Amino acid sequence: MLSVENLHKSYQVGRTTYEVLKGASFKIDSGEFVAVMGPSGSGKTTMLNCISSYIPYEKGKIKLGNIQMDSLSEEQLADLRNRKLGFVFQDFMLLDGLTIKENIMLPRMIAGKTDHGMIDTAERLCQIFGITAIKNKYPAEVSGGERQRTAVARALVNNPLMILADEPTGNLDSKSSAAVIQSFKRAQKELNATIFMVTHDSFAAAHCDRVIIMNDGVVNNILQNHGNISQFQDELLAAIKAMSEEVTA
Repeated sequence: MLSVENLHKSYQVGRTTYEVLKGASFKIDSGEFVAVMGPSGSGKTTMLNCISSYIPYEKGKIKLGNIQMDSLSEEQLADLRNRKLGFVFQDFMLLDGLTIKENIMLPRMIAGKTDHGMIDTAERLCQIFGITAIKNKYPAEVSGGERQRTAVARALVNNPLMILADEPTGNLDSKSSAAVIQSFKRAQKELNATIFMVTHDSFAAAHCDRVIIMNDGVVNNILQNHGNISQFQDELLAAIKAMSEEVTA
């Protein structure tokens, strides 16, 4: 589904070059729910932005399905982002002037696919994510967790190849965070969604199939979830602690 190979990305500030990604490589299979964790500055969000092609990279390869990302024009990339990728952000990014249901349908509206299928899909997504009762309300009238579940539904309305989620629980309390993670799990189970999530939240990451641990621009470790959420969360925290101790030693 997604293949990232030897990815390099740097930023130029004045005469100084800062390397952010230094040869990161990993793969994600179709239908997987994968998180990436690591300290600030490890390259997590830069990785996400390279995968979405919002920023260019200097070296390496990114392949989404059978699509080689660096071979596409800007117009083709824009089309791919709308049709093949779904996005979930920390700050929801809903339009205040649209209802919950209209926000979910927005990517279809942008693509000009305003048919009965769009409405049926939006209704089904509302049902899956438990937001049918609020579908005619506006974002300001619902909770943060309900807004984020709306954002997850919107990300799925075009049946994308992959969802890219950037700190989706970052602005939520523990109860709302749990509801959003369960929304991702339902999307994975019922819609066979493939999800790649950047997070600092070990509780959220512990619900994933695998967690990629990044540090200093490379993949430091990849941990597999064997089904015990509490145990997996302990393993994640231990791995991050060990990585920190290596840095300070």
